[in-house]
Amino acid sequence: METRANHLWVGVVTLALIAGLAIAIVWLAQLGRGTQKEYDILFQQSVSGLAKGSQVSFAGVPVGQVSEIRLYEKDPEFVRVRIAVKDEVPILVGTTATIQGSFTGVSTILLDGARNGAPAITCETTACPAGKPVIPPKDGGLNALLSDAPLLLQRLATLTERMTQLLSDENQGEISGILRNTNQMTAELAATGPQLRATLGELEGTLAEASQALDAFEKVTNSTDKMINQEGQALAAELRSTLRSASAAADSLSATLDDARPATRQLTESTLPAAEATLQDLRATSKALREVTERLENEGAGSLLGKPPLPDYEQ
Repeated sequence: METRANHLWVGVVTLALIAGLAIAIVWLAQLGRGTQKEYDILFQQSVSGLAKGSQVSFAGVPVGQVSEIRLYEKDPEFVRVRIAVKDEVPILVGTTATIQGSFTGVSTILLDGARNGAPAITCETTACPAGKPVIPPKDGGLNALLSDAPLLLQRLATLTERMTQLLSDENQGEISGILRNTNQMTAELAATGPQLRATLGELEGTLAEASQALDAFEKVTNSTDKMINQEGQALAAELRSTLRSASAAADSLSATLDDARPATRQLTESTLPAAEATLQDLRATSKALREVTERLENEGAGSLLGKPPLPDYEQ
């Protein structure tokens, strides 16, 4: 009986020592970590690979660990990850959180992007939906690639299917025909090489002649411009003198017409009617003289002195 009681006390003491040692280890660990601050990160993506106790690093330096992972109560599309980091770590406005995955399946949280001089992330500078300041997330790293892997595989399968359709037996035959036609066209083009060279030579000669013609035309144009510039002024001066003389002659003619208007009016009103009457008298006199002349020719001079004979009547 006594032996069994001793064993019982030994077991109790051993358990007490183990519990004390565990408590001391936890206390030393908490003491080594120092004061910590907690933040929430709301990820709208898979957080596979993260677990309670996963490492949190700032610019590659370990600064804390994940303390809690659960679905966001207000919106189940998000996963709320709570992290605890050392108090001296500068979690400033502009800091973002990224899930850094690996091929081993273990993921960590990477903090980066703090700006010097920016205020610290607190409930005063950001939202605190679960009582802790929120660090905004950012897609990136291997985790984002793995999250998009199903979509990439689907697109790769679609691309493979379309490539299979493109490289079907029928399409391969058509592609082979196109290649044969291309080879034939290349051979024909090579055969017509001498003709092409001759044509190009003629084209070069034509271009040279055209260039010479353009040079000659440019010279003629320059000569014409020179003649116009040198003799044009003299011609213009003579033309201006001629126009001035014509203008003076027109003015003189206008003045002459103004002076001749009264004489013309008198001629029209008095002289012309008198002349017309005189012409009528002359016509009558001429007619009488013509009649006298005809009588002298037909009847003689006696017809002018005696009476005209009586006509003979037959009995």
